[in-house]
Amino acid sequence: MGDKTIIEEESARRMRALVDPVGHFLSEAFHFLGLFAIGGATVWSAVKAFIAMSEKGHASIEDLLLLFIYLEIGSMVGIYFRTNHMPVRFLLYVGITALTRHLIVYVQTDSVPDFGVLILAGGTLILALAVLVIRYATFHYSAPDLNPSARHSKMAD
Repeated sequence: MGDKTIIEEESARRMRALVDPVGHFLSEAFHFLGLFAIGGATVWSAVKAFIAMSEKGHASIEDLLLLFIYLEIGSMVGIYFRTNHMPVRFLLYVGITALTRHLIVYVQTDSVPDFGVLILAGGTLILALAVLVIRYATFHYSAPDLNPSARHSKMAD
């Protein structure tokens, strides 16, 4: 009975040695395909927004903030492509920019400011504080096994 267990374990080890590289390849292929799709959709949307601004003859502050959102998403895709790490701060920057854009539109269209302005401003403040916490934690509590160049790139998170 002991020999059967050893044979089963050896068979499982050999099978894993054959299957793991295929799984890794498929996972990486999906990863790159997704990044290219997100990057392409971001560029497409930014170009479409820019063309709409050009046809309008001017760019409003909302339009410019929308372009900043596309820029941040594009930067996030680029960093993720190069480092394989999701820059969480960029997600927060996108949220801050989106809330600011919404706040500007809200204030311009609503003649009487109400509690909605405070909610949007509070949400922006919470996201800004989250960026502060992430930067502080990354700088002071980074993983000890990182080399100096990796630590510098990790600080970008």
